[in-house]
Amino acid sequence: MSDDEGCTDQYGVLLYYKYTQIPHLDDLLTFYESNCSSLALLGRVRLSSHGVNVTFGGNLSSLERHIEAVKANSLFEGTDFKLATCHRPLNDKIAQECGFTSLSVRIVKELVTLCSHPLLKPPEITNAGRHLSALEFHSVLQNAEKEIPGNGLVLLDARNLYETRIGKFHAPNVQTLDPQVRQYSDLPSWIDGNHDQLKGKQILMYCTGGIRCEMASAYIRSKGSGFENVFQLFGGIQRYMEQFPDGGFFKGKNFVFDHRISVGSSDANVMGTCLICGCSCDDYSSRCRCTYCRMLVLVCSTCQNEAALYVCELCQNQGKAVRSMKLTEMGESETLLPDVELRNGCSDTIFSPQMSQGHDVRSSKKLRILCLHGFRQNASSFKGRTASLAKKLKKIADLIFIDAPHELPYIYQHPLSEHLVNCVSSPFPPSPPPPSENCKKKFAWFMAPNFDGGTRTDWKVADSPFDPLQYQQQTDGYDISLAHLKAVFSQKGPFDGILGFSQGAAMAALVSAQQEKLKGEMDFRFVILCSGFVVHVKEMDCGVIKCPSLHIFGDDDHGKDRQIANQASKELASLYDGGCSVIVEHDCGHIIPTRSPYIDEIKDFLNRFL
Repeated sequence: MSDDEGCTDQYGVLLYYKYTQIPHLDDLLTFYESNCSSLALLGRVRLSSHGVNVTFGGNLSSLERHIEAVKANSLFEGTDFKLATCHRPLNDKIAQECGFTSLSVRIVKELVTLCSHPLLKPPEITNAGRHLSALEFHSVLQNAEKEIPGNGLVLLDARNLYETRIGKFHAPNVQTLDPQVRQYSDLPSWIDGNHDQLKGKQILMYCTGGIRCEMASAYIRSKGSGFENVFQLFGGIQRYMEQFPDGGFFKGKNFVFDHRISVGSSDANVMGTCLICGCSCDDYSSRCRCTYCRMLVLVCSTCQNEAALYVCELCQNQGKAVRSMKLTEMGESETLLPDVELRNGCSDTIFSPQMSQGHDVRSSKKLRILCLHGFRQNASSFKGRTASLAKKLKKIADLIFIDAPHELPYIYQHPLSEHLVNCVSSPFPPSPPPPSENCKKKFAWFMAPNFDGGTRTDWKVADSPFDPLQYQQQTDGYDISLAHLKAVFSQKGPFDGILGFSQGAAMAALVSAQQEKLKGEMDFRFVILCSGFVVHVKEMDCGVIKCPSLHIFGDDDHGKDRQIANQASKELASLYDGGCSVIVEHDCGHIIPTRSPYIDEIKDFLNRFL
C-alpha cells in the first residue's frame, strides 16, 4: 500500500505571494508560526515590510484551511493561491533541499532578491508591468505576427538557466530571450547589457509563478522612454499550464521549487540534454551540481557517477575546468585528485572526478572571502593578525589568505638613533640583524618605480628611517599582481568578496574598479577595504565604482592610524557609489577592529550577502 493510500487526506502543495504594505510584521510572523504549526504545514514563509512569499506542503484539507485563514485578513485581498494535489515527498534528500522537512518563517529585506548589489534600493513595485491572464498572454502570442508586425514583440524568460534548460515558451515569429543567468540577482546586469534587444519593443515576461516578473518588470520600466510596454504573465507558467493542459506555447517542463522538481503538460517534450553525452534529459532528481558554482546540471542516469565532477555551461564559458593541481594556501600544499577525463560526446569539454565533500569548492552557507595582506606582510602574518576577526565571523564567512606576488628584500632598520649610527666614535657597536633563514618572506602588491625586482637572502640596512608616506610612491606592479589574483580565482575560487588591508585594500580597490571588465575571470560581489588608499594609476580612472563596499579606517580625532592617513581612506571611499557603500570609522589604529560596535557593523554588511 502506498503512502497516499495509507493516509486519509490527499497531499498538496500551495504557493502564493502578495505585494502589499505590512504594517505589523511581528504580528504576521506570529500568525504564520501559530497557524502553520497547528496545521502541520512544512515549507517556507518569507515576510517583509512590502509583502509575503509562501511555499507550503501538507494535507490538502490543512492547506485549504490555511487559505481561508489568510483570506480573512484584508491585506491579502486579490491574492492568487496556487494549490495543487501531488504525491507526498518520496526522496528525503530532495525534500530537505527544497525546505519541505521543516517550517521556516523569516523576516527578510526583499521577498526575492533582484539586485546583486544588496545595498542598492530595489525598484518600486508599483511600477511593475501590466498583468495578463493566461488567456490574454496566449492570445497575444497567437496573434503576434498580425497585430504586432516587424519583430515588435519579444518574450523574456525571467528564470535561471537550470530552469530554462527543461522548458520555455516558443511561439511562431516571436523571439524568446533567455538571459541564461545563474541566479535571479544576475538578471539586472543582463538587462543593462541588452538594452538594444528590449528598447522600443513590447515585452512579454514570464516566470514560474509570477513573483520574479513583478520586480524584474519594474526594473525594466525604470529605464524610462522606450521601456514602457512591459507585460507579465499573471500566475506564471503554472496558471498557463492549468489553462492549457497540452502546454500551449510552452514547450517542455516547468521547473518548480518543491519536491515535485518539475511539472509537465500532457504533451511535454523533453527539451533538456545531458551535460556529458548530449542525450535527451530533463530529470533533476539526482541533484547533480556544478562543482564551481553549485548550479544544478542535467546528467542522465547512464552518465551519473558518484565520483564524477561536473562543470556547468556557464563555468565552461568562463574557461573553468578541473585539473590535477596543487593549491598553496598559507604556505601549505593541498593536492587535488588526479585526472580521469570524461568527455562530452558533443564537444571536447573535459570533466574530471568529483572531489569529496570535504574539498567542496563552495560552501552553501558561508561566504568565501579572499584576504589581501598589507605591504611587507605575508599570508601567515595577516592570518595571525586577523585571528580574532576570523573567529567572530566563523559562522558566516571563511577567510582565505594568500601571499602577494612581489617578494621583498630583507630590510633592517637600525635600532640606534640616527646620530649615534652616523657617529664614528660611538661606543655602541651595531647589533647584527637576525639570520634570514629564521625569517619568513615578505611580499607586496605594489612597488616603488625604482624597485629592482630581485630578491635577497642577506640583510640590507635601511637607507633612511621609515617613511609613513612611502605608500604614495608605490605605484608599480599592478599587472603582475592582477595576473596573480586571476590565477588564484581560477585555482581557489569562487570567492564572494575580497578583503584588503592597507596596501592590500588599495589592490582590492583597483580590482573592484575593473569589476565589469574582469567578469568571467574574477567574479566577486563585494569588497572590504581596511585602512585603504588610492593608487593613482590609469585603471582607477573609471568613474564611480558601483561594487558594494565596506570601508573601515581610523577617524580624524582618535583613529591613531599613523601609517595611512584618515583623509587617504576617505578619498578612496569617495570613489564608490554612496548607495552601495558603508563607512565605518574607528579609534583603534592601523588594524581591523573586532570589538563592538565595529564587528557588528562588519557582520551586518556581510549578512546582506547571505
